[in-house]
Amino acid sequence: MVGPRRPQLVLFGSSIVELSFGKEGWGAALADIYARKADIFMRGYGGWNSRKAVQVLDEVFPKDDAVQPSLVIVYFGGNDSARPRPDGPHVPLPEYVENMRKISIHLKSLSEKTRIIFLTAPPVNEAQLLQVLGKDSRKNELCQKYADACVELCQEMGIKAINLCNAFKQHDNWMTTCFTDGVHLTPTGSKIVVEEILKVLKEADWQPSLYWEDLPAEFA
Repeated sequence: MVGPRRPQLVLFGSSIVELSFGKEGWGAALADIYARKADIFMRGYGGWNSRKAVQVLDEVFPKDDAVQPSLVIVYFGGNDSARPRPDGPHVPLPEYVENMRKISIHLKSLSEKTRIIFLTAPPVNEAQLLQVLGKDSRKNELCQKYADACVELCQEMGIKAINLCNAFKQHDNWMTTCFTDGVHLTPTGSKIVVEEILKVLKEADWQPSLYWEDLPAEFA
């Protein structure tokens, strides 16, 4: 391992995570903000849902590893909430909630100092999705339902949640500025995600704090 050892912040999720290290993506922005302060690890897998995530928890987050992450930001829900079809990624809402519960329990077991933030599914631009990708697979009504269920679970489990459905809708023209294809994020959409994550990190009463301004710069 390359030293000195820094806090590890892991992004775990589907394509919203996998694409986050692209130009002006939210993962890339976090890596820039936390330069010399923490290492950002991306574990993003396009097309995945919570069912697939549960199957690889022990491989992605081994409990016996000597170094455990300081923070795990989890995003699943967009694919889960897609309309059911034979070859699609849809996961029924009760199963989605239980899968997210299993993810939470596993991550909590890694270390007493491992912190967790769940990101909910954001809304979508249904018309753009149909125009660009030729798909009618996502509906905002379902996105909101899965997002609210995720937040409710987080409240039950005592972990932080960011309701991206609600956060996006607070911005004017979100539907026309936040998505490249109706689902995946533009720099504007990514900026909202970063702002919401930093807000949670700044307000959290975690010790030690993981807010970027509170972390020492390496070799400063």
